[in-house]
Amino acid sequence: MTSSTQRTPEKIPLPDSIRIRRSDDRGHINHGWLDARHSFSFGNYYDPDHMGFGSLRVINDDRIAPGKGFDMHPHSAMEIFTYIISGELEHRDSMGNGRIIKAGEFQYMSAGDGVMHSESNPSTEQSVHLLQIWITPNQSGGPPLYADMDTNALKKKNSLSLFASRDGRNGSQTMRQNAEIFFGHLESGAKPFVPPQSPFDQHYLHLIKGQLDLAGHTLHQGDAAMIHGATPGIVANEDAEFLYFNLSSTNQPQK
Repeated sequence: MTSSTQRTPEKIPLPDSIRIRRSDDRGHINHGWLDARHSFSFGNYYDPDHMGFGSLRVINDDRIAPGKGFDMHPHSAMEIFTYIISGELEHRDSMGNGRIIKAGEFQYMSAGDGVMHSESNPSTEQSVHLLQIWITPNQSGGPPLYADMDTNALKKKNSLSLFASRDGRNGSQTMRQNAEIFFGHLESGAKPFVPPQSPFDQHYLHLIKGQLDLAGHTLHQGDAAMIHGATPGIVANEDAEFLYFNLSSTNQPQK
């Protein structure tokens, strides 16, 4: 990953509607078996200026060593998503689910009234790199739910591919919140991409790979942008993959 000290200072002022969060500014822990960066306050990392964005509460960028992982532990009242960037992750839970999630796949678990689960790296040689995402639900309780998707078939170049939504449209995973999670893949040299208009007033972009230009500012791997209102055109300086969230500023009740 490019170090922030090597980046050329941006000369174009950011509009007030956009705030960039650099990868190196995130919370960082390294337990040996787990190397993680926290975009928002999580565990022992606390930053009152970064407690979440809309209903988006957690984005943890985790690298788990071979044969290691999180033992069985409880969760409740949270929509939990995992996207595997590289390697594999083995999931087990108190609902009886057990599966190995591979690179490019997307896992959903609605903790509801309460669930126990474990996540571990089944490989003895390769680390697993993943994004763990938590979204606050807009309804309390309910039975815990689990699903996983091979999202590789959904991905389109120079477009946004819908992974999760409130209504489950276009083959996306239904969630207990008025929010949307997209996967973006832009090729270097493609014309500027403008996300389609939506009723959502907040948007969050997390860059997984490559390099993007947003409002005259360069985003590198692990960087993110918090956007209020319309998102300006996005340009790929290098082939890029990212997650893009549509978020309401308040937790609107489901209909």
